[in-house]
Amino acid sequence: MVERFEVALNTPAGRLTTAIDVPTGLIPITAIVPVTRRLGEEAAQLEAQQAVEAGQTISCKMGCAACCRMLVPLSPPEAFSLREYVEQLPSDRRTLLLNRLSDTKDRLTQADLWSQLSDVAEASKPMPDEALDPLNRSYYALRIPCPYLEEEMCSIYEARPAACRELLVTSPAELCQDLVQNPVTPLPVSMRIGSILGLVWGTLTNSPPRLIPLPMALEWAERHKEESRQTWPGSSLLDQVLDNMWRFLSQAFQRK
Repeated sequence: MVERFEVALNTPAGRLTTAIDVPTGLIPITAIVPVTRRLGEEAAQLEAQQAVEAGQTISCKMGCAACCRMLVPLSPPEAFSLREYVEQLPSDRRTLLLNRLSDTKDRLTQADLWSQLSDVAEASKPMPDEALDPLNRSYYALRIPCPYLEEEMCSIYEARPAACRELLVTSPAELCQDLVQNPVTPLPVSMRIGSILGLVWGTLTNSPPRLIPLPMALEWAERHKEESRQTWPGSSLLDQVLDNMWRFLSQAFQRK
């Protein structure tokens, strides 16, 4: 059984109205991830439409993977969802991904970054941006392709993190070859879906909001798999997601 909700959100780029189906019974946090991402993508489409109408061009195209060398953060619900996705892959595909993840772990360990990333994933309180910035720069300097990247294409496209979905630029594509030195122009993001899911998870489990680096997301999710089996009423999870979305949108309007 599912219950349909009519959702209306005022964003800086326009009004988002959509219908959402949510199970009426108890569900795990992973069940609300696709719905939450969809709302984020629809808000991003409004931003993209507004940019195009203003004469700008979205530079991001299929096969462009310059940003796939950045350190991508996931919320705990996204990490659990990614683990579920990888587990249902055919064994040969799963083995290939796990081997690439192992290779990435080796490179990050050699660069003395793996333990630092682990500290971020297991932090007992949110880490400020100024503490994360040096780590992000060190990771990007290695130019390690995302372990889920194959021939410059995302092999988990339908399950990719919200942070990947949200990064769209209107500056020339060639500037993305060096995101540290070049002044790229990203589209505004009024709702950070990873942060929203992280806040919901923190409230549900009385734990600090945390973001998990993508290369270790499967390991983290495996360590915390018992937590992922908890369930809550579907409507309650949606309410918490929407409450946090409205908070983000309020802040976005204040910035404008």
